[in-house]
Amino acid sequence: MKNLRNFCIIAHIDHGKSTLADRLLEYTNTIPKRLMQQQVLDSMDLERERGITIRSKTIKMEYYYKNTNYVLNLIDTPGHVDFTYEVLRIINACDGALLVVDSTQGVEAQTLANATLAQKAGLVIIPIINKIDLQNANIELTKRQIKEFLNINTLPLLVSAKTGIGVEKVLESIVNLIPPPKVNEYTKDLSCLVFDAYYDPFRYVVMYIKVLSGSVKKGTEFKFFSSQEENIYKVEELGYIKLNLTPAVELLPGEIGYIVAGIKDIHTIKIGDLIIETKADITKIQRPQIKEVKPYVFASIYPLSPKDYDELKSSLQKLHLTDYSLYFKPVSSKVLGGGFHCGFLGSLHLDIVKERLEREYNLDIIITLPNVEYKVITKNKKEIIVNTTTDFPAYGEVLEVYEPMTKTTVVTPLEFLSNIIETCKIFRAEVLEQDFIDENRVIVSFEIPLAEIITNFFDAIKSVSKGYASFDYEHIGYKKSDLVKLEVLVNNEVVDSFCYITHKDKAYHIALKILEKLKKTIPRHLFTIPLQIKSQGRIIAREDIPSLKKDVLAKCYGGDVTRKRKLLEKQKEGKKKMKQIGSVEIPKETFIELLKI
Repeated sequence: MKNLRNFCIIAHIDHGKSTLADRLLEYTNTIPKRLMQQQVLDSMDLERERGITIRSKTIKMEYYYKNTNYVLNLIDTPGHVDFTYEVLRIINACDGALLVVDSTQGVEAQTLANATLAQKAGLVIIPIINKIDLQNANIELTKRQIKEFLNINTLPLLVSAKTGIGVEKVLESIVNLIPPPKVNEYTKDLSCLVFDAYYDPFRYVVMYIKVLSGSVKKGTEFKFFSSQEENIYKVEELGYIKLNLTPAVELLPGEIGYIVAGIKDIHTIKIGDLIIETKADITKIQRPQIKEVKPYVFASIYPLSPKDYDELKSSLQKLHLTDYSLYFKPVSSKVLGGGFHCGFLGSLHLDIVKERLEREYNLDIIITLPNVEYKVITKNKKEIIVNTTTDFPAYGEVLEVYEPMTKTTVVTPLEFLSNIIETCKIFRAEVLEQDFIDENRVIVSFEIPLAEIITNFFDAIKSVSKGYASFDYEHIGYKKSDLVKLEVLVNNEVVDSFCYITHKDKAYHIALKILEKLKKTIPRHLFTIPLQIKSQGRIIAREDIPSLKKDVLAKCYGGDVTRKRKLLEKQKEGKKKMKQIGSVEIPKETFIELLKI
């Protein structure tokens, strides 16, 4: 165990985590040169195209140093704020972390957030300044930021993950600075931390574990610590996590590996739970701190064609087996038919799920406007949790509305500070504090409603800062707010999928935008289509889509005027009847345009 090291790589998005992981794998000859490629651990096409890590990746390496063979378990983590949950559960399985900072960008928002998570968990942090080979690298300034702002006194390692400069020093530091795994010395009974799981169609559920005490072998019987049911499982296969799963005879204390036990339902497992031996003395085992995955952004997904409903259901179930944080339940809409109301960790997570459904399962889908979870107190003092606009009570029943708030941290160059503050005020932000990282960069903390963050907040701050600002947010509870529901009526019928919850001051402005998108994308019919927005019991905005008209007078070259009037009256009656029984076809483009509001 003294030759074992478990560590993760953490950083802000696009600071070079996956590239550094590639060099470590290359240097330790973990992956044959013929199989080596960029972002070798990022197996999804989406990860490669976007250059981001979506799911954490675990791999075992072996490193020969000073006549001793060391086993290094590396876990590469995502860098985007939407996947902070992934970072949090991985940190619990590690004893150290490589904190990568881009020398051209310096300390950014997610750098600060991930460093804080690692420090709270008691991990040994090795700071690494990456991309030192670039002309605009500012190494001395980045060193100062790491020491003063992140409060890390360890001398940073200078690395170019792309060219391989300094990679050997990183491996040496992992061996010398990161301690061997902490294990429970008070018991020899088996206990393992489950830090990840996925579904394999041939093996069923594969669990990634860290052995905390005892040892696990094929045939070992176990149960889950936090499970209310006394189900007993038996280990069918176990081993190490290399480029492929490699079977082994036994996993010893401190080791990271995988277990297969014939579990068919992935939801039987809670990430962060403990596997314990059936006869284990639980008084000697520390109760696990399980953090439940909680979705923060909600949207409904419908198939473009109603006949694809079953296929969408099957696809979401399969996707849920590999994406533990995705939540969904069936819903129905008058306009769109059957679909599913889904919960996501953030707007990027929503976008990733949408892309995967379209690419991996060849589905044509419609996604409604994203919203967050509100708490509504009715006049009879009843609390209602609202995560779809249809759940929002009628105006006359609402007493108070509470919306989720975030503490948002924005790191920006000083020259863009005033632009950032003015832009954030548009998103109903309140400045909490300001702190200087150095003479040129400042960190600003805001209190911003989550509903404002999930729209186009990221694009807005990137735009006003010429791409230099970065942001991170954390949830800080609920706050009373003056919110209203905008009901969208198409041809005098409320369309649930278009309804919107917004602040009272923004209601009219948002209403005009919705009408503009609807009028632009809904095609003209043979009857006039009224578009209305209703709020607080009254219509606040209206537009009409004019009807297509046939020239019924084309054949009338003369004669009495009553003949023309008769034809026009007949046409008028026909359109009136058509308006009563006609249905409005709403194309997919309408939903796509509304997502841009």
